[in-house]
Amino acid sequence: MKQRAALVGLLVLILAAVGFDWATFPPPLPGYAQVRAAWKPSEAWLYDRHGVLIDSARVNFAARRLAWVPLDRIAPVVPTTVVAAEDARFRSHGGVDWLAILGSVGARAKGERGRGASTLSMQVAAFLSPTLAMPGARGWRDKLRQMRAARALEMTWSKDQILEAYLNLAPFRGEAQGIGAAALSLFGKTPAAMARDDALLLTALLPDPQAPAPRIAARACRLGGTGDCARFASEAASMLGPVRTLALDPGLAPHLADRLLTKPGLRITTTLDAALQRTVAAALRRQLLGLGGSRARDGSAVVIDNASGDVLAYVGGIGGASTAPAVDAANAYRQAGSTLKPFLYAQAIERGYLTPASVLDDSPVQLDTASGLYVPQNYDRGFKGHVSVRSALAGSLNVPAVRTLLLVGVEPFRDRLWDTGYRGLVEDGDYYGFSLALGSAEVTLLEQADAYRSLANSGRWSPLRLTADAPRSAPRPVTTPAAAWIVADMMADPNARAATFGLDSALRLPFWTAVKTGTSKGMRDNWCVGFSRRYTVAVWVGNVEGDPMRAVSGTSGAAPVWRDVMLALGRDDDQGPPMPAGVERRRIAFADTIEQPRIEYFLRGTGQSLIAAAPATARRARIVNPASGSVYAIDPDIPADRQRLAIETTGDVRAHHVFLDNRDLGPAAQQLLFFAPPGRHRLRLVDSTGRTADQVIVTIR
Repeated sequence: MKQRAALVGLLVLILAAVGFDWATFPPPLPGYAQVRAAWKPSEAWLYDRHGVLIDSARVNFAARRLAWVPLDRIAPVVPTTVVAAEDARFRSHGGVDWLAILGSVGARAKGERGRGASTLSMQVAAFLSPTLAMPGARGWRDKLRQMRAARALEMTWSKDQILEAYLNLAPFRGEAQGIGAAALSLFGKTPAAMARDDALLLTALLPDPQAPAPRIAARACRLGGTGDCARFASEAASMLGPVRTLALDPGLAPHLADRLLTKPGLRITTTLDAALQRTVAAALRRQLLGLGGSRARDGSAVVIDNASGDVLAYVGGIGGASTAPAVDAANAYRQAGSTLKPFLYAQAIERGYLTPASVLDDSPVQLDTASGLYVPQNYDRGFKGHVSVRSALAGSLNVPAVRTLLLVGVEPFRDRLWDTGYRGLVEDGDYYGFSLALGSAEVTLLEQADAYRSLANSGRWSPLRLTADAPRSAPRPVTTPAAAWIVADMMADPNARAATFGLDSALRLPFWTAVKTGTSKGMRDNWCVGFSRRYTVAVWVGNVEGDPMRAVSGTSGAAPVWRDVMLALGRDDDQGPPMPAGVERRRIAFADTIEQPRIEYFLRGTGQSLIAAAPATARRARIVNPASGSVYAIDPDIPADRQRLAIETTGDVRAHHVFLDNRDLGPAAQQLLFFAPPGRHRLRLVDSTGRTADQVIVTIR
């Protein structure tokens, strides 16, 4: 009987032991290497070409944590202070501090508030297995499971590994997790740069990360064992104050960071240069402050290395008065304005249609289109008469550009722009029409910079590079070296643009540069894009929300920024790029003193010494006014003979007559006026043989 009772008792003890073991069995914990490999920071980082941090971005918003910080990259005073405050016998116990537990039990037995006996190893075990530290898990069973987990951890981890893990896994203020995020957000330092007071304040946060500043200061003072606590009060208030602008997170390229930093933990090395990025941002900020938010609120700028295609500076926006600061204006599509004209003239010169000395007619023109009359105007609403191609491009005249587009063709010009990297031109030529010569298409600042870079590189284009690991593509020709050089020479000619911009505008530098400005329809965009032999600089100023600028011109908006950046890049070759084969130099003169004599450049075999406007007899006979498609309204309060329309013709029309419908109005060489009743009417220019040389359709209402 006694034997049976003993066996039953033994069985009960065994079952109790098994049950106790099962009830307190800790969860399996990962190894140190596994924890390190699984660590994913919430941030991603952007570096310049020299390894300098230029920006970072928060990608994971569950918690803020930076890269894992090894123990040897943490100031020694930090782990020393943490161990002294949180687990004084950390180096000697095996995961459980039995003396601390006995002391806590004794204090409770006396009715005193006992000090917590949880070791760093127990806390790390809880960090690694959240079930050990669930809300409300403070019973004896939970504590025993945590103690057993800590002892298991100590069997496979070294003390330094446990301490390192604790400092990286511990929650600090707000959503900051780990020593890296805490040091940066609270002190603006790296963990390696923390001082003793920093370590005391950081340790004072551990028992209650959300405690107010006075309580943290008092605890830091007790931990420090000093009677001078006044400094801790101000330091704690500063530590918990508003988010500070940190030198460790300079925020130099926020728009590019948003574009490239898409995954936590990414470390991307860009082609940017941090010093140049600061210079460009400062120049743009200075100009926008000078303009004021009521004139233009936003701006962007990029700098390109011509040889490599590396983007050396990328400022997507800097406007202090911006109402949309998150918009990346360097990568946003905006109307190009006159900045597309160099590529139009390059195509015309390349094909032999024009030379820089060719004379174009800058006079009113009306073009019939599917959507009605197109009547291009110059920026100043005036006309210059006969001008050379050089003067037309350098002075950014609109009507000569439209006449050049008539020679080249809208569709071929659209295709040329596409080949030059303008990927926003997704429609065919008919969609853009004649306004394509004046930049009605939408482009980005990066596309502008790369397109102008092709002119600097003898007509060869290749994609830009934003990151150090981006592939390098072999450049492909988009125009001939001779045409590219001639157009660059025209853009670099300060005398040619003097009539429009003056002799001493922001576009004139003390060394060779080729530059073009542009302003879009409705004064919504202002561009300045140009290059030296080594660099291309592109600047945009405007309002990203699309409302018009006020009192901002081609040389008062983007051009001053372009000038400042070019000067900051340093003096380049005064002579410009060498003249390529296939270009000849010749002294020319203009008949009728259209322009002053000068040295001019031509494609070999197309040079002329005397330039004259084509005589009337050499032009096609046609009706220039009224334009086909015109609609006129009769005013009933004005006598009919005061509402007659004038007919204008061009070319040799000495043997031609003008017919209104089937009625002969008289010789075309005379000044002819006509009045017609409401309806649709046809005006015909008929030669001596009865052949219709030209006709227009007008509507009278």
